[in-house]
Amino acid sequence: MMAVVEPTLDVELAMLAAGASCVIGCDEVGRGALAGPVAVGLAVVTADVGAFPVGLRDSKLLSEPRRERLAPLAAAWVRHSAVGLASPQEVDSVGIVAALGLAGKRALAQLHADGVDIVGGVVLLDGNDDWLNKALSTPLSVVTRIKADQDCASVSAASVIAKVHRDRLMIAADLATPGYGWTGNKGYGSAQHMTAIGALGASEQHRLSWLKIPA
Repeated sequence: MMAVVEPTLDVELAMLAAGASCVIGCDEVGRGALAGPVAVGLAVVTADVGAFPVGLRDSKLLSEPRRERLAPLAAAWVRHSAVGLASPQEVDSVGIVAALGLAGKRALAQLHADGVDIVGGVVLLDGNDDWLNKALSTPLSVVTRIKADQDCASVSAASVIAKVHRDRLMIAADLATPGYGWTGNKGYGSAQHMTAIGALGASEQHRLSWLKIPA
């Protein structure tokens, strides 16, 4: 049985000790979904950060009830947090990578409005592709790290906060447009979801380019 990886603050504290005013953990949610927005979560930690919530993990390693319990604790632990979205129509229009950039840019705007020193900070981005700076007119200091959502507590927090935010949007969308099972599948390609698309057709929440349906 594979051991569960517990995040630490080692990477963030090293960046802060090297002079960063803050570290902004960054993770995306909904990249592979067939319906709903793509979301980018940001979670800000500073040098005076305390211990992170017990049980904090990458959102993919947590059950839905545990994510729901941890999301407010993670939001209270970090100095600031934000979630940016890009719509299904934007995913269709510009592609998923550029849509991630749009969502990240919107989340950064929320942090800027909250007074976060984005320019003096470092964005710790899960993965190996800096899709964030591709969307910005003025580049930021971005460090990519594979499995940062598992290894780095700030990115784990961003992951959980963004996942719960997007999940709630999909639950609300399921109430408004029933039949696709979004309360359960959250817009991903489950068997129920695919059967419903065949029976009901696509909705305004679907990424038509991903379903190979002309806009």
